[in-house]
Amino acid sequence: QVQLVESGGGLVQAGGSLRLSCTASGRTFSSHAMGWFRQAAGQERDFVGGISWTGHNTYYADSVKGRFTISRDNAKNTVYLQMNSLRPEDTAVYYCAASGPRLDVPLTRYGYSTWGQGTQVTVSS
Repeated sequence: QVQLVESGGGLVQAGGSLRLSCTASGRTFSSHAMGWFRQAAGQERDFVGGISWTGHNTYYADSVKGRFTISRDNAKNTVYLQMNSLRPEDTAVYYCAASGPRLDVPLTRYGYSTWGQGTQVTVSS
């Protein structure tokens, strides 16, 4: 059974940093674009960023550009989201997701078929 598992969430003060990890099991996702999304309470699930299956191309929402960085280690079947200069408005449940094989990075949730269970990130002011 294919599974994505996020980890690394937690409580951090504004201005701090966290690194989220998303590890795939059951199947390799080395040929899949991967995305990170977040969903605040009562809000839609929004695109945070994505990385191509080669790792050469990354895309970010304007709200996180310059603060968040996505990377991947295909040998470890893991994708990372490094979050710096965190703000209270970054508080949300963060999800990773995998798209179909060898596709460009989808910029909406409709382009992703496999999702993790999410990890909570809380940024205090």
